[in-house]
Amino acid sequence: MILPDFSATRILIVGDLMLDRYWTGGTGRISPEAPVPVVNVNSTEDRPGGAANVAINAASLGANVTLLGLCGDDENAAILAERLTSFDIQHELVRCHGHDTITKLRIMSRNQQLLRLDFEKSFADVDKSALVAAYEKALADHDLVVLSDYAKGCLSDAQVFIKAAKAAGKPVVIDPKGQDFSRYAGATLITPNRAELELVKGPADDETTLVAQAESLRDELELDAILLTRSEQGMTLFCADEAPFHLPAKAKEVYDVTGAGDTVVSVLASAIAAGVSMPDACVLANIAASIVVGKLGTSTVTTTELAVALGEQSSHLDGGVMTEEQLLSAMAQARHRGERIVMTNGCFDILHAGHVSYLEAAAKLGDRLIVAVNDDASVSRLKGPGRPINNVSRRMAVLAGLAAVDWVVPFSEDTPQRLIAGLLPDILVKGGDYKVEEIAGGQEVMENGGEVRVLHFEEGVSTTGIISQIVSKQQ
Repeated sequence: MILPDFSATRILIVGDLMLDRYWTGGTGRISPEAPVPVVNVNSTEDRPGGAANVAINAASLGANVTLLGLCGDDENAAILAERLTSFDIQHELVRCHGHDTITKLRIMSRNQQLLRLDFEKSFADVDKSALVAAYEKALADHDLVVLSDYAKGCLSDAQVFIKAAKAAGKPVVIDPKGQDFSRYAGATLITPNRAELELVKGPADDETTLVAQAESLRDELELDAILLTRSEQGMTLFCADEAPFHLPAKAKEVYDVTGAGDTVVSVLASAIAAGVSMPDACVLANIAASIVVGKLGTSTVTTTELAVALGEQSSHLDGGVMTEEQLLSAMAQARHRGERIVMTNGCFDILHAGHVSYLEAAAKLGDRLIVAVNDDASVSRLKGPGRPINNVSRRMAVLAGLAAVDWVVPFSEDTPQRLIAGLLPDILVKGGDYKVEEIAGGQEVMENGGEVRVLHFEEGVSTTGIISQIVSKQQ
């Protein structure tokens, strides 16, 4: 998988805004007033939280983000706005008289959270006409909508936002809350955790029940999909007419799960907006979650961190025997790095010095060399009874062991034309006395802007000759 270009995406986020405040200091004694630790605060930090944290996560990937929400008419609203501006996030914070900006104060010491103090009042009864107007005005200029629901009242009538988005042809991704999921009906995708799903559908004592509950909820709400997050059990995607797609948890160490759900939603939404398929978007979200839980406090994931993690996950694509699907992924990564791909093909029944020198010459024409190998049935049709001497697995293993060869892939037809036309290397190479126009797949490669080269094998060495020598010596 290649990391998509998030910079071309435009994400509109609506939801409950919060300010996450951290007071941090050392603890060395117990209070004489009560059996509680005394924290000598030496640093403070304010971070956007709730839907604002979703916005920062998306912006950190390079997405163009607009954030809408409700806040108090107070100093904390100004702090929140200033922080959002520092991340280049377009925002319209509708200030509500008589309300304070929702603030969560965390007391930290020695990388641990000792206490959290919440300052909040529901916005459910607030007049939201200004918020809806801002949303309807912004909708046309964005690719996708995220509704980040923390049950603080901003999305008490989520259907207003969902219906407007659907009318505009915009996908809607929702991080849900509460026991009444009917208000999310018609959305594209929701991302409940297991506890939230069970709160709505009842306890699930086994996997069969859990799957049935998720699929039932998806049908009831007429959703395209549900991504069920399952903590240490990873996450599972449920799409209509498809088997559940499960992703195991990737985290090696978990320090803090604060904001992990925000990261999942932001990466998932940004990837979908960038044109990534839903399963692949879930893969990226799963990797991002594994990164963020290894950090303290509400945190973000950068494209560099995702790229490194993808590189580690895809290290098996660096070389060796592959399926066509794996090879397409490997080629896409190579092209993303600006590498030129060379391809050749053959039976390579008994690898000899002529083959080796030919493959070394082919490899020098570019950065990566693919060798397509006829399977056993194909070799038998081409070479006659008794061939191949070595089965396709052995032939490919030997080729993959050569320093000149990066990727080896089998094909079953008499010629590799279909395979070459699907892969379209930058340079197609064939050994022997062929004319360029006679080489299978050559026309497709040239029409795609590639080159076709003919290289000569080393004189006096061939598989047929080697077999004949063996037979004559045995006689």
